[in-house]
Amino acid sequence: MKTLLLCLIGIFGCLQLNYAQQTNLKFNTTGKFKIVQFTDVHFIYNDPQSDISLERINEVLEAEKPDLVIFTGDVIFGKPAKESLLTVLKQTSDRQIPFAVLFGNHDDEQGLSREQLYNIIQTLPYNVTSTTEGISGVSNFILPLKGSRNDKDAFILYCLDSHAYSSLEGINGYDYIKFDQIDWYRKNSTAYTKQNGGKPIPSLAFFHIPLPEYNQAASDETAILMGTRKEKACAPQLNSGLFTSMKEMGDVMGTFVGHDHDCDYAVYWKGILLTYGRYTGGNTVYNNLPNGARIIELTEGEKGFKTWIRLKDNEIINRINYPADFIKKKD
Repeated sequence: MKTLLLCLIGIFGCLQLNYAQQTNLKFNTTGKFKIVQFTDVHFIYNDPQSDISLERINEVLEAEKPDLVIFTGDVIFGKPAKESLLTVLKQTSDRQIPFAVLFGNHDDEQGLSREQLYNIIQTLPYNVTSTTEGISGVSNFILPLKGSRNDKDAFILYCLDSHAYSSLEGINGYDYIKFDQIDWYRKNSTAYTKQNGGKPIPSLAFFHIPLPEYNQAASDETAILMGTRKEKACAPQLNSGLFTSMKEMGDVMGTFVGHDHDCDYAVYWKGILLTYGRYTGGNTVYNNLPNGARIIELTEGEKGFKTWIRLKDNEIINRINYPADFIKKKD
């Protein structure tokens, strides 16, 4: 009887905590897969200034009808944390759209820890957020996209926790992605490449705080930059080497971050597209750009992607075709 009870508890726990296993992400019958990136929603429950973020989220979801939504951090910006978080995420969950959440530097400043917020996320259907035990952070996970006609991994989405603030003496500002996280990425990338006959599987990476390479690329007059840059990237002072690892692995084509509300650009740097989402929040924090979202469209079998930004009233700006738009033509 005791054994049966333990089994039932285990089964119930799986049902509560592993919604991610119920959703099989795959290319549709036309070979397309569309991702909507919402970032820096900065939602505060029962704050009228936040309502514009919900309006934009629903307008974008209605227009784009994505296969997946990824929230790249700073979803909430006030108490009560649980109600704030659920209000935002239910916009996607109630539409039965798979969604994933990465944490930013403000999410766990509202009275609940990352672990507590993660547990709340797990109560919602269509959530595909998970976490990897034994490495730094909460919300390090991988989302493989299957082929339209088989269960073969056709595309990989790496999601990482970029943490919050530096804890090192003498180093101010923001934290960096840790070495154990990078090692985790490298080992998984190596395994996927081996599984694919030695050929890297096309991939993207999502996290909240931009890498130092964002500033390096944006300040280089030879780099091709598309979009708006109204502020310097608030990147970590220290570079832990994720960009170098992505170059060595040869799979990640682009990175997608948030954090800096007055940037929505994409800059081509050493063969990787360093990209910002579009600030999605309302008037709860600084923002000099109208709020919206970034859209990413993948095509099965192609090492590339298309991306654009959708704003209020279905305005679309900054259409990009990667890598074609960043390859300099010879005279």
